Amino acid sequence: MQTQPFEKHVWAEIDLDALRYNFRIVKARAGDLPLCAVVKADSYGHGAVQCARIFAEEGAAWLAVSCLTEAVQLRKSGQTLPILVLGHVQPSYAAALIADNITVACYSMAQAKALSAAALAAGGKVKIHLKADTGMGRIGFALRTDFDAAIREMLAVCALPGLEMTGLFQHFSVADDTSAENIAYTAQQHALFVKAFHALKDAGQEPPLVHCDNSAGVMLHPDWPEGLPRQRCMARPGIILYGYDPSDEVRFGQFRPVMTLKTVVSMIKEVQPGQSVSYGRQFIADKPLRVATLCTGYADGYPRLLSCGKGIVEIHGVPCPVLGRVCMDQMMVDVSAVPDLKEDDEAILWGGTVSDDAATIARKTDTIPYEVLCGVSRRVPRVYLEHGSTVAVEDWILEA
Repeated sequence: MQTQPFEKHVWAEIDLDALRYNFRIVKARAGDLPLCAVVKADSYGHGAVQCARIFAEEGAAWLAVSCLTEAVQLRKSGQTLPILVLGHVQPSYAAALIADNITVACYSMAQAKALSAAALAAGGKVKIHLKADTGMGRIGFALRTDFDAAIREMLAVCALPGLEMTGLFQHFSVADDTSAENIAYTAQQHALFVKAFHALKDAGQEPPLVHCDNSAGVMLHPDWPEGLPRQRCMARPGIILYGYDPSDEVRFGQFRPVMTLKTVVSMIKEVQPGQSVSYGRQFIADKPLRVATLCTGYADGYPRLLSCGKGIVEIHGVPCPVLGRVCMDQMMVDVSAVPDLKEDDEAILWGGTVSDDAATIARKTDTIPYEVLCGVSRRVPRVYLEHGSTVAVEDWILEA
């Protein structure tokens, strides 16, 4: 972890005060439900080590990641909160799961048997959360296909040596959609999950912890422990912690974006009518323009689909459209309306007052804010701010 100055080439400023604010909003909505903060994909591109630190300080009960490597990174940083791996872990890593006290999703009988054998060979027990597939169609015991068979498999897993079942969870597939059909589907998923819990309980295997609410779920249905013992329930927010709503349909207007992506002006030039800018000559000036080259591009995570006027960058508080194609490491913007511009002046790629934000970029590029945020590459330093001051810098290229 660096605290020294970083190269101002392109960098992401991470507002830890906004991160705390978002967590507190979710916590207030969840009431007495403990929160499992999702920090997978390096906290959606924001940096899991620092974000997990903030969540722990704010009272998170658990952390959730996608793979073993992400969990080990948190343990190496000194993080002691319980950690759940939401996705696949090769059973051969059972010893690492045991050593670092990492809980893993268990989603099939074949996986459970392999994990059981590896845990016995390692001389310990792997903690598992049973993953119920209530309609997401990814990993999980397929309750919709054959409920009774799925419950039998879960009970058989609980009887395997070397495994300790400590939870049950599922994932909503359309909780961020407001159509009547999908609202009904989400309710069906929840009802099936409640039914599965009680089937396990009646068979003598009551899960100690249950969680199903993602970002949309916890905000829209904080009452959905209904049908479940509330003292065993937990909510599992993700994208809202980082300041973005789950979808364009489900918007709360309460959260503060945590990331601002910045770069600097490397050169300013005058372009005359008939002159072109960037690859493919997709932009040809029809009048005199001042053009600034910025030292960033799609290799840093600024989407190439924002080429040719789609993207709006902020410089000195002025919106500046992208000219021509975004290159791998550079891009050009129209700065004709920006007075007193100098080389090395800062430009805000997203997260400013008049620039695009990740949600706007997602709409312009036909994707979702999750992908935009996760797309910020590892060569971009993350600069962590609290109360306006830099408290940490992560520069992964230098630290590798």
